[in-house]
Amino acid sequence: MRFKISNTTSSMAIDNSLSGYVTACALVFLSGCTAYFDTGPKADLSQKVVRRMQNDEGLPLPELSKTPPKTMETAITEAKTRQQPLKLEAPPVILEKTKTGSGDENKQLSIAEARSMALENNLDLKIALIEPSIAATYVSEEEAKFDDLIFANAKYANKSTPLLDGDVVSFKPVDKNSPLKNERAKLNMLPQDTEQLDIEAGIIIPLRTGGKITLSSPLNNKETSRYVPSDQYLGALRFSMSQPLLRDAGIATNVAGIRIARYEQDITDLKTRLQSIRVLAAIDKAYWALYAAWGELDIRRQQYEIASQNLAMVRRRVAEGLTAAIETNRAEIGVAERMETLIVAKTKLKLSQRKLLQFLNDSRYDLDTATLLVPATPPTLLSFDFDRNELAKKALEGRLELLEMELKLAADSTKIDYLENQTLPMFMLDYSYGSQGRNDDFGNAYSDAFGGQYDDWSIGLKVEIPLTNELRKSRLNRAVQQRLQRLTTRDLKELTVRREIYDALDQVDQNWQRIIANRQNVVLAGSNYDAELKQFNEGIRTMTEVLETLTKLGDAQTKEVKAISDYQVALIDLAYATGTLLGYSKVDMGQGLQ
Repeated sequence: MRFKISNTTSSMAIDNSLSGYVTACALVFLSGCTAYFDTGPKADLSQKVVRRMQNDEGLPLPELSKTPPKTMETAITEAKTRQQPLKLEAPPVILEKTKTGSGDENKQLSIAEARSMALENNLDLKIALIEPSIAATYVSEEEAKFDDLIFANAKYANKSTPLLDGDVVSFKPVDKNSPLKNERAKLNMLPQDTEQLDIEAGIIIPLRTGGKITLSSPLNNKETSRYVPSDQYLGALRFSMSQPLLRDAGIATNVAGIRIARYEQDITDLKTRLQSIRVLAAIDKAYWALYAAWGELDIRRQQYEIASQNLAMVRRRVAEGLTAAIETNRAEIGVAERMETLIVAKTKLKLSQRKLLQFLNDSRYDLDTATLLVPATPPTLLSFDFDRNELAKKALEGRLELLEMELKLAADSTKIDYLENQTLPMFMLDYSYGSQGRNDDFGNAYSDAFGGQYDDWSIGLKVEIPLTNELRKSRLNRAVQQRLQRLTTRDLKELTVRREIYDALDQVDQNWQRIIANRQNVVLAGSNYDAELKQFNEGIRTMTEVLETLTKLGDAQTKEVKAISDYQVALIDLAYATGTLLGYSKVDMGQGLQ
């Protein structure tokens, strides 16, 4: 249905108020509608994202410990007190990284250097860093819907028409003395040549209320020749406004696309930050895996060297007649067995280094480089007494996945509000006003338009009501169901985060206990080996029994190194479970570590 009221009478009062009316409308709509700022909870959420992105990513372990951290020596002393039968008279075995080859073939690499190299060169991060730029284009695309549009058009026409038959008419005179009273005639259109020029320029201003303002000035020149020549110039000023009152009305409805695009941009920023945290956590784990591979290689090399020394000692004793010749074969078997484990350890070191190099992606080091990377950062061998509930709370506040879920829920809420508006009937208000003038040239015709002698205005209403409206209702219902699903997903994520925190805490405690237990095992295994070797020299033990204790010593040392590496990984997992990283503060995507 369409209702329209029009008035084309002259009205000086309306004309005199035209300038003020247009100015007032422009000020109201341009100042109140072209700028929009989020307020309330949505603004708080945006600020929360900003604060989270500016937060330090480091996890201060000592500050989170309820008691001062314990050193390895303190923990061993406490274990010795609890286990009275355990004797720790021999010093623990301290592994030192063996330099393989010349110094030029080795590169001392700290964990901070590894992280910095990764932030600069890692391909996964480079891919992720493009995403925020792409997300920003969606925001600008949505904002561009409210860009003002300046338009202009011009048209020239030249038409020559022949004599055309017209209608038969009857004249009704307005003057009683008119000679045409009740006369009938046939009206024909005479041949004529017409040149016409139409020009119009103006601006269209989209409003964030859903409406649109158009300001324009059309100009027209029409010149005819033959029979009755004429040359007329028309100029006009026009103002029109269209504003929906129900569907598509209101700032919140019309900026919904911008708001959702901004949420998506924030989500992309969070995902990019999360990707950097994941990559850096993976690099930290790869670093400690390389540390463990170096430790195992050193142990296997020590085992091989000790077995070789035992073989030389046995051969010397056999030559002196102090030991049976069969012991030489046993010692040679021990050397061969340790050669095999040494070869495996060397390969494991290469594989661990190659995995780290893939993360680093440094042009100086090819994946198959001959340079050996030697971890230079010592492990953290401190025990912490963490407040479990405080860490769980910190995780719920700091995990980027949970903040991302909040943004998605906010976007869902905005979408639902928009779709609710779309279920309303369409009710449109249209208003237009114009003033025109006629003269012998464009300048005078345009000046006459300001005089207000000839004006026209109209106001109209347009209503559209769907019979069932099922399409829009179905879209709204789907959006509501999706938000309910996401709310349940958020609850599941929060539960998962709390489980991950408690699991990480238990892993930290377990691996610390493993370090203590394996350190004591190394001491005992070393003492046992010394005793077995002494008894071999006295002829009480065979070389097979000596090698068995040597194997146990190597296994104990390997387990200790693995426990130390696993403890570092457990601390990394604990930091990651809280949404942070271990060992440094801020992550700057453009400048590396700060």
